Amino acid sequence: MKDIAIKAENIGKYYRLGQINTGMFYTDVKSWISRKLGKEDKTLKIGETISEKDGFWALDDINFEIEQGDRVGIIGKNGAGKSTLLKVISRVTAPTKGRIGIKGSVASLLEVGTGFHPDMTGRENVYLNGAILGMKRAEINEKMNEIISFSEINEHIDTPVKRYSSGMYVRLAFAVAANLDSDILIADEVLAVGDAEFQKRALGKMNELSTGQGRTVLFVSHRMNAVKTLCRNGIVLDRGKIVLQDSIDKCIAKYQSKFFEKKTTSDLSRYDNEFFDLLEFRLTDRDGKDLVQPKENCSKAFVRIGLNMKKVHPAFTVGYAIYNADGEVMYWSYVTDDYSEENNVKPGKNVLIGEIPDHFLNEGEYYIFFSASLHYIQWIVNPEEDSPSLKLEIQGGLSESPFWPEKRPGVCAPVLKWTVTDQ
Repeated sequence: MKDIAIKAENIGKYYRLGQINTGMFYTDVKSWISRKLGKEDKTLKIGETISEKDGFWALDDINFEIEQGDRVGIIGKNGAGKSTLLKVISRVTAPTKGRIGIKGSVASLLEVGTGFHPDMTGRENVYLNGAILGMKRAEINEKMNEIISFSEINEHIDTPVKRYSSGMYVRLAFAVAANLDSDILIADEVLAVGDAEFQKRALGKMNELSTGQGRTVLFVSHRMNAVKTLCRNGIVLDRGKIVLQDSIDKCIAKYQSKFFEKKTTSDLSRYDNEFFDLLEFRLTDRDGKDLVQPKENCSKAFVRIGLNMKKVHPAFTVGYAIYNADGEVMYWSYVTDDYSEENNVKPGKNVLIGEIPDHFLNEGEYYIFFSASLHYIQWIVNPEEDSPSLKLEIQGGLSESPFWPEKRPGVCAPVLKWTVTDQ
């Protein structure tokens, strides 16, 4: 018989737009009790019901089971409901409908700062978090040195955490969540802050907790390589609903197929805005003709962008973002990269041509997304949200060297110059 650590049944979480709560703790409690008993919510006015016009369902009809000791990646684009689901599992917020069953204690790292009191020192916050998990002071003392060592903030452990950098904050928070005794570890974007060495140690620690100690791990990250390295199974969320629960490989493939869903470039008028009309967005060869694909790695390709500028802003920049088939960012490029007055867009028609270097990307499929913004002010067209896209396929032409007959490991495949001397 399966040993189930988490079971969600018909979970839904509704948020009213522009209203956090009823304004009174007493009425909030009454509302919560009514939902628990399956009765009418007495805090609503006569005839009032939950309406989609008043808010939205961050989670809707969520059902799943997670076995003890499993490592589950929860993936989806921004706004899919990932963080809300983790908050429900962590009991930070209650579901509007449905129920969730949890076997054992939960240690969660939902976001930088959650669960820490800013005026307390790092050491005091360790004791506070341990007490929340039901641990005695003697048990926390046994873990203290291990926590301090993992977080690498030895000199600052007795400093109020409000003076910590974001990197110090997340290292200590993760060290506490990972090393104090709990049955379930929940980590939401723990790799978004911290250096590469910490990220590597964090993944290794979570893997050790699951395989060595039998703890259940729920992991949210937009870095698909990290999710694939750590997790065995996955859950894909989209607009508050589960679209797939399966092996992590199948879940990542499902997510990427959605992320890289080919958006039509035949109707570019939907991207017109107060600053410009988007006239064209396409791949060309060096003669300006549509690129024949797959292209060889030894030949150049160009991204051609046509704009009719209606309004010029000094912070305006435009370009493209290119991703590989695994969802990894290859690079972002803007017309302002080699800034000069001559390269500034001007009122009226502008044709921008950005070169994709030859002998740089490896063989494979790539996706190119249009990008436009007022630099550090606002997005106009966000390449990771709603943007026209182009598909680029590279095959062959890697090098003239007889020692390089096929694709090499790695995301890039540059042909680099070497010098052999007797010096």
